[in-house]
Order: sequence, then C-alpha cells, then structure tokens
Amino acid sequence: MRKYEVGVVLAPDLEEEALTEFVGKINRWITDGDGQVLKVDQWGKRKLAYPIDKFREGYYVFVTAEMAPSAVKTLENNFNISESVLRYLTIRLEE
Repeated sequence: MRKYEVGVVLAPDLEEEALTEFVGKINRWITDGDGQVLKVDQWGKRKLAYPIDKFREGYYVFVTAEMAPSAVKTLENNFNISESVLRYLTIRLEE
C-alpha cells in the first residue's frame, strides 16, 4: 500500500447534503479498493483561478489515503464519470 493525497474540486451548485454524500462516495471508492482513508479535509467553497465549465467557484476536498496503485486508476475513472467533479489530482506522498 502506498500513501496518496487526492485533491478534488466539486461543482459549487451542490447542496450541503449532496456534498456530504459525495465525500462519502469517495471514501467508499477508496475502501472498496482495499484502501484506508487516513484524513478528509474539506476546505469549503473557494474562488477558482480560472473559470471551469462556466463556474467561478468550487468546493475543495482533500483526502489522504493508503491504497494500492491499481485502486488509484479505478478512483480516477470514477471521478471522470461523475458530473459533479470539475477537476481532480492524485499525488503519491513520500513515506
């Protein structure tokens, strides 16, 4: 298992309940891939550096997790399918 930090920018038109549900989905996607969520950090709604899909703001969520490299690909595929995700970035952390 390797340690990763996943940064996700979600659409600003999500309601609080939908936002909480989506963060739960991210956690389930990680644990379904035999990973372990270490920390979830929600920054809330922030202004974007440039417009994305005509949005000028987005919800920032950062998740630190331990997962297998193959689970990262599955997680990123789920992000690509989701309409709520504006951008994401997965970074492998040093041990």
